[in-house]
Amino acid sequence: MNLFDFNFTLPITDPTWVFFLVLIIILFAPMILGRLHIPHIIGMILAGVVIGEHGFHVLDRDSSFELFGKVGLYYIMFLAGLEMDMEDFKKNRTKSIVFGWLTFLIPMGLGIWSSMSMLGYGFLTAVLLASMYASHTLIAYPIISRYGLSRLRSVNITIGGTAVTVTLALIILAVIGGMFKGTVDGWFWGFLVAKVAFLGFLIVFFFPRIGRWFFRKYDDSVMQFVFVLAMVFLGGGLMEFVGMEGILGAFLAGLVLNRLIPHVSPLMNRLEFVGNALFIPYFLIGVGMIIDVRSLFTGGEALKVAVVMTVVATFSKWLAAWITQKIYGMKPNERNMIFGLSNAQAAATLAAVLIGHEIIMENGERLLNDDVLNGTVVMILFTCVISSLVTERAARRFALDETVQSEEEGTKKNKEQILIPVANPDTIEDLINLALVIKDAKQKNALIALNVINDNNSSEKKELQGKRNLEKAAMIAAAADVPVTMVSRYDLNIASGIIHTIKEYEATDVVIGLHRKANIVDSFFGHLAESLLKGTHREVMIAKFLMPVNTLRRINIAVPPKAEYETGFAKWVEHFCRMGSILGCRVHFFANERTLMRLQHLVKKKYAGTPTEFSTLDEWEDLLLLTGQVNFDHLLVVISARRGSISYDPSFDRLPAQLGKYFSNNSLIILYPDQFGEPQEIVSFSDPRGHNESQHYEKVGKWFYKWLKKN
Repeated sequence: MNLFDFNFTLPITDPTWVFFLVLIIILFAPMILGRLHIPHIIGMILAGVVIGEHGFHVLDRDSSFELFGKVGLYYIMFLAGLEMDMEDFKKNRTKSIVFGWLTFLIPMGLGIWSSMSMLGYGFLTAVLLASMYASHTLIAYPIISRYGLSRLRSVNITIGGTAVTVTLALIILAVIGGMFKGTVDGWFWGFLVAKVAFLGFLIVFFFPRIGRWFFRKYDDSVMQFVFVLAMVFLGGGLMEFVGMEGILGAFLAGLVLNRLIPHVSPLMNRLEFVGNALFIPYFLIGVGMIIDVRSLFTGGEALKVAVVMTVVATFSKWLAAWITQKIYGMKPNERNMIFGLSNAQAAATLAAVLIGHEIIMENGERLLNDDVLNGTVVMILFTCVISSLVTERAARRFALDETVQSEEEGTKKNKEQILIPVANPDTIEDLINLALVIKDAKQKNALIALNVINDNNSSEKKELQGKRNLEKAAMIAAAADVPVTMVSRYDLNIASGIIHTIKEYEATDVVIGLHRKANIVDSFFGHLAESLLKGTHREVMIAKFLMPVNTLRRINIAVPPKAEYETGFAKWVEHFCRMGSILGCRVHFFANERTLMRLQHLVKKKYAGTPTEFSTLDEWEDLLLLTGQVNFDHLLVVISARRGSISYDPSFDRLPAQLGKYFSNNSLIILYPDQFGEPQEIVSFSDPRGHNESQHYEKVGKWFYKWLKKN
């Protein structure tokens, strides 16, 4: 036998070489087309055209493309639901529903008219063809993810509208398919509605509860990733079971798991990475492989059908986006974003044309003939290209605008540096995840992990453990694509090491774990926290988590009187509003009437997108009043103050005893706000009684700041 015996035949069927070629396409298509300023998505589709059976027939569209392609399609819909800003979606749900109906009715009307008058098709064929124009696939959504624009208003409106129009289009497909099975009657409609309603309730009610239970019980990253994929395909499979398309189930799974997978979490980064690196490109290449460009030049009706389908589908989607823009007074680039995302035809369109092609009418002809099949794949090619180009262009404009805004804000805003001491390996993950959800996403290199080695009590074992703690912290943050500065230092004691690191690295915030009492006489906060508070005037968060940060359902914040006059007031409000927005949970403030007025004013002015609630807490001395408001899956935040500060109250001395007695089974954060630097924002207004104390406390705050600088 010849050692180098190798038979090279096309198409290639060996799994090793098939997978190798696909990876080469995924690797080099972005490189080549990036130089030509062409979106990567188009490269994947064109590569599929070239290597498919209608091109050079290098590969067959075998079961691997069907499997990975379906996974990729589900992934696109799942990520669209997962990355949606739910609060912004709630604000824009009316716009989403209006756009959904417009992008359904306009293509339906133009599609039926053009199919019957220009192509001469019958009514049922025209209706099915028009429903293909009405549906669309978010094939350009990876472009949005790459630019980090998933929370734009125009994106959320389009995603919400997609759910509406795809659902209506798939209902039409189910009805027409049922007509040729002889099953469309009153029972058919009733059974279909009942199945879909029951399934929707099942997913919306049970999936979040199962997910929250799983994330609290298992923290292994691989298990969490596999669990999420299982939930996606369970949703898709159940939706197919009731006669609808699985993409709706995947999208719904993304929506209900949205709050459990924060946008900046390691799990989200893993989900996006795997999808964008493998599954979604596989789907795009598979779409290209079914496109037969030669059919346009073989004569007959194929070219005419392809032109009519492409023009009608594109124009009707643009018209729907334009009308939406005019109704709500949106900017031209928002219209372009809506049109770009909603123009691509792929998933539901392919399902409809394949089902329609298999239906044989009474006269022996196919409901959708070969010309429509070829015209559909050509329409898919052109609409995907147009969608990608328009979305890329609109995304670049939005990104440039955001870059300019962030640079302007950066000149006004101080650099943020969050310091996380990592002495206890059991609390590292919770502290890093807390820092990830409160940090400003626009600021890079904002996390510092610190390991302090005691000069008087150091050993090789402790040094090795400290190094492992730093590596663990860096690994957790790196999984969320956030760099961490690792610092290891020797010092007289832990508190001294933290204080010196704050000064050397200009840290603005410190996040530490709550001390565990070693004996009865030990204090609640421990000597470390007490020494740290005396040695720094920066914001300090002392945290204790009994469950993962992403599974919290509400943030309850107890605010003392006069807290609004502290230097760091606006800063900690921003941190927890940001945290509530990322986790999708409500932030509930408890304070006296005067402080609540200031909180409401600040939140309304700067953090209106965060779900908030405000309640009066007149008796700050007794936190027992909050026990009925704080459940086991809530986070209690207590805003305290250092001795001698404006908002300090003698009742703070009883705070450890109250927290230990009433809230031992709750996740806690005790926050000491900034008392160094100029106050971030002074908002002056009179209270209902006509008094104005803000100017008085502003003077006191500035005097205190000058005294601190001198001393």
